[in-house]
Amino acid sequence: MGQSLLMLPADVVGTYIERLPVFADYNGNDPSVRNIIVSYCTNILISVLTTLICFRFLRQLNFGIKQSVAGVLALLVSTTHLHYTQNMMENNYIFLLTLTGLSYQYEWSRNGSWRALLFGSVAFGLNLLTRLTTGMDLLAGAFFLLLVLWLEGIRGRTLWNRWRTYIATALPVYALFGLIDRLYQYHRFGSIFNTYVSVAAREARKRNPSLPANYPFELPFHVGFLGPLFAPEKSIFLFDPLLILTILLAAVAWKRFSPVVKAYEITGFLLLLTYISFYARYTVWSGDFAWGDRYVSTAVQLAALLSVPLLLRHRNEVGHLVWITGIALLVISTVIQIASLAFWLPLEIYQMETLGHPTFVIALRLRNIVAFACGKMDAWGLNNHAMTEDPWDYVHITTWNFLPFLLNRAGIAPARVVHLVFVVWIAGLAFLASVLWRLQRVLARLD
Repeated sequence: MGQSLLMLPADVVGTYIERLPVFADYNGNDPSVRNIIVSYCTNILISVLTTLICFRFLRQLNFGIKQSVAGVLALLVSTTHLHYTQNMMENNYIFLLTLTGLSYQYEWSRNGSWRALLFGSVAFGLNLLTRLTTGMDLLAGAFFLLLVLWLEGIRGRTLWNRWRTYIATALPVYALFGLIDRLYQYHRFGSIFNTYVSVAAREARKRNPSLPANYPFELPFHVGFLGPLFAPEKSIFLFDPLLILTILLAAVAWKRFSPVVKAYEITGFLLLLTYISFYARYTVWSGDFAWGDRYVSTAVQLAALLSVPLLLRHRNEVGHLVWITGIALLVISTVIQIASLAFWLPLEIYQMETLGHPTFVIALRLRNIVAFACGKMDAWGLNNHAMTEDPWDYVHITTWNFLPFLLNRAGIAPARVVHLVFVVWIAGLAFLASVLWRLQRVLARLD
């Protein structure tokens, strides 16, 4: 229920605004006024908070201001974080809460602040209400702190005393949020021991008795484990190339990393490995209708978070070839994420019904962008019957996936409203450009 609680305030406001007389003639729900308000308010809030906590965390790891700003911008526009800013799922909210937990619990390890430890624990606890598997993030946070203390040479009674304080503060918080989650499950399903997955599996087997007894965890482990790594439709290295940069920098500059950076990278990749392993047997390990593998994308973003700051910090030590490779990966990743915004994500999934598997989805997306811009979708064989089977889907995948274009394509909003939204949208892009230009000038003064 975490995502629902997050959207609730905007949902209340959007519901009342939708009922105002000015919207009396707008009877469509494609998109509805309520949905527009909820999406924009919620995503903007998450993006602003993520920017602040990411900058805070990078500064805590002793990165310079320029390095930290570059790291924040790389996360926002050069990882799959950008896609899930436009296409709202739980991913970015989970990322925000996990990084908040890491930042404030790490602050406690530096100065012993009880409030910081409590706040970080609450952030991890809220994650449990969003997706129960974020218990892995919770454990990763504890492992990160333990590893930091260990790498800094803290042993024996000192380590035990710090750890005892951590457990005494964090464990009751986690237990409270776990209890809330279980009470919610009891309210919905009549049991504190199950989840919606087990309920859905039971109902699915009733409708289709041929499903195996261990559905939905019936896949061979190697299928779901290797898929996120190498499948052209979902590979984390294709959808988040900055992960490659992180691995490259770790290989050539590991000895130069500080203890906390080493602890973070070890924790990040262990968390990623844990997520991949957990979902490996899941019937839809790929996340189904998603840009990349949405089940592991948050862990990928966490693992890749330090790639650009580390590249800037160790530029002189890693050599010219690594620097050029890093810049190339950054550019490629940015292009990929911007391309992810162009169309609603099911487009390529429908196309693969006739194109077959394996399909390099990113290359197909770039081809779709060029074909749609040039009016060549039919000529290039990119339209098929599967795209038309659901009328609502068809409207959404046959236009640019931005609000003014969608309003125009749906044809429900009055023309003057569509024109006004176009003006606001273009003004927003101009304002973004001016902010980035101003940011560049401010950072230049730090030289």
